Amino acid sequence: MTLPSPNHRPARRQLLAAPLALAARGGAQPAARTAVRARIQRIQLKHTWTTVMSSSDFRETVYVEYERDGITGLGEGAPIVRYGESAQSALLAVAQLRPWLEAADPWHFSKILSQLLTRIEGQWAAKAAVDIAMLDWVSQRLNVPLWRYFGLDRNDAPLTTFSIGIDKAEVIREKVREAAEFPVLKIKVGLDNDEEVIGAVRSVTSKPLRVDANEGFKSKEDAVAKINWLEKQGVEFIEQPLPAANLEDMNWIRKRVHIPVIADEACLHPRDIPRLAPHFDGVNIKVDKCGGLMEAYRMIQIARSLGLKVMMGCMVSSSVAITAAAQLSPLIDYADLDGHLLISNDPYEGVRVEKGRLILSDKPGLGLKRRAG
Repeated sequence: MTLPSPNHRPARRQLLAAPLALAARGGAQPAARTAVRARIQRIQLKHTWTTVMSSSDFRETVYVEYERDGITGLGEGAPIVRYGESAQSALLAVAQLRPWLEAADPWHFSKILSQLLTRIEGQWAAKAAVDIAMLDWVSQRLNVPLWRYFGLDRNDAPLTTFSIGIDKAEVIREKVREAAEFPVLKIKVGLDNDEEVIGAVRSVTSKPLRVDANEGFKSKEDAVAKINWLEKQGVEFIEQPLPAANLEDMNWIRKRVHIPVIADEACLHPRDIPRLAPHFDGVNIKVDKCGGLMEAYRMIQIARSLGLKVMMGCMVSSSVAITAAAQLSPLIDYADLDGHLLISNDPYEGVRVEKGRLILSDKPGLGLKRRAG
């Protein structure tokens, strides 16, 4: 009998080992240089965007580019004023991180992105942009889509809702008509005109609805009355009826309503989820709030281990941030990943949405394409 030579390896093992070999070669090139760049992107909303918290016609996000070996990874973060962030503060944060990032070996990205979370205080949107840019670079370098790098099946991605902000009845009806292809809508509530808002929606469509109160209900009694009324209007679940700090009243509410209650503003980081689990039916995870895809992935696993439903939401952003969040969508129950559809000047093409379904690219990395002009 002829034995295989000691150097022989089955083709399948060679295929599986290829990414690791490539990674090793990438880490062994001391001459390679890394460049990290950041810029502010002003994005214009199609309609004035109004919630309980604010109203705006435009937003500013921060793009981060991670370039090495002729490949550029791109990330985006949407700063949140509530957490002491602005586009300028995010830009300064990236500038502070730049020397460390440019000196680091990108193939140690797991360690780098873990250290990133505590390298500077706060500035989670900036950290998210860095995290996304580096993961885009890594998966491009390995020539695989990022969702595949995470070991996911893109066909498992759920439907995304289309969001309707608080507005006058005639504008709401117009927005609902514009969202005709979406099977499920998300409606912002929490002000005194909730019945008018839902009435305007229902005058146009009978589709299932999901609502977000953004902490807007005045009391636990008010919350129960409104949630039970909303259930009768075909609402599937509600996000954050009371202020994030008020966990005590959430159990009282959940005993008196029938639809799931999802934590939104109360859910920022992995450490939040265990304390939220007794008080909510699920959590809404946002990449901009937690500091990146790696941290969002951790949050999904923690939530699953505690029996919670998992939703991924977004800020108003371009296709860069939304496409990044969508890479993890095969792991979740509910998606609200439509921020790029609310703006009129998206610089990139990425994840597609067809009749509410998220269509992830099979191109390497995030699969982004710069729009002409």
